[in-house]
Amino acid sequence: MKLLFITYKRLGSVMEGGGQGALKNYNALCATLGAENVTPYYVHDDDKKRSLLSYLEGIVYTPFGYYFGLTPRKVRKIVAMASQYNYVFIDRSLFCIIAKKLKECNYRGKIITYYHNIEAVYIDAKVGKNIPFRNVLINCADRNDRWGCLYSDYVIALNERDNTELQKRYARSADALIPVALRDQLTSHSDKSMMTAKRPVCLSIGAYFTPNNEGILWFVKNVLPHVDVDYKIVGKGMAQLKRENQELLKDIEVVSDAPSLAPYFEESDMMVLPIFSGSGMKVKTCESLMYGKNILATDEALEGYKIEEGVSAWRCNTPEEFIACINDFAKHPRPRFNLHARQCFLDNYSNEAVEKKYKELLS
Repeated sequence: MKLLFITYKRLGSVMEGGGQGALKNYNALCATLGAENVTPYYVHDDDKKRSLLSYLEGIVYTPFGYYFGLTPRKVRKIVAMASQYNYVFIDRSLFCIIAKKLKECNYRGKIITYYHNIEAVYIDAKVGKNIPFRNVLINCADRNDRWGCLYSDYVIALNERDNTELQKRYARSADALIPVALRDQLTSHSDKSMMTAKRPVCLSIGAYFTPNNEGILWFVKNVLPHVDVDYKIVGKGMAQLKRENQELLKDIEVVSDAPSLAPYFEESDMMVLPIFSGSGMKVKTCESLMYGKNILATDEALEGYKIEEGVSAWRCNTPEEFIACINDFAKHPRPRFNLHARQCFLDNYSNEAVEKKYKELLS
């Protein structure tokens, strides 16, 4: 059984949440079918220098449903390749014009689409209100989300919330719910006897991205003045957030494009994840579970996760809840390495946990 895996770009060593999700899917499919039977196709091949024409094509074709630089030429190539494969796995619903064209060309294999988000909802949250052609981008995402539901043989969603959104928008239920998962990167367990400090080290991670930015700035304005902590922000492109908010963030350590997040997880007493908008599941929450961290997070950051409240994670949605929880950690130290969070990751969100779901789907 051979599978053509359509994804955005090559999976590098430093990835945002979507890239990590794509890598999870690729690894799970390779484990299920055998790596020799899974062929990746990159919509953006970083080995090839992009020309000015390719950028212009990306702009011109977006109103017609071709997102992220996908073009009619690339889709024709994918359709031609697909005849050699039993499955076509579309790793982002933003590319579901491919599913539409495959069906129109009588592709005989099975089409599987993975919804990392309901992209129309995600793009609406991501793109600033004053960005030119904002509605064009949202409409393009919406059309592709719809085509995925219409033309895919199997639809995979992350969680029940996204499944409900699919039903409401497109009258299609997911055939499987496969959550965020990560390859285990914890190489050595923290000293289990080390307790959280009286002046806790609090860490927020995430790329420069509207929901992340809004949540962090909200925390700095509404919570940080009322607690005694060492607060750090780490994430791809976050130097730009500091440049844009120099006065507000002048005394806060902001690390941009760190080659590895592991040292920052290791030194932190707790993760602070103040996210209030978006879709799908937050990979930063999965990473925090993987590293066995105490997690203080909003409803949105915990969406889709099976956690023990007050044991592996603490739910905080208001300044008062964050303040009370942080002060309680400072007053009553507890292990820095949270065994319950770690076990939650191993049982539910490791690659091994989701491989079983893919085997069931492809059987």
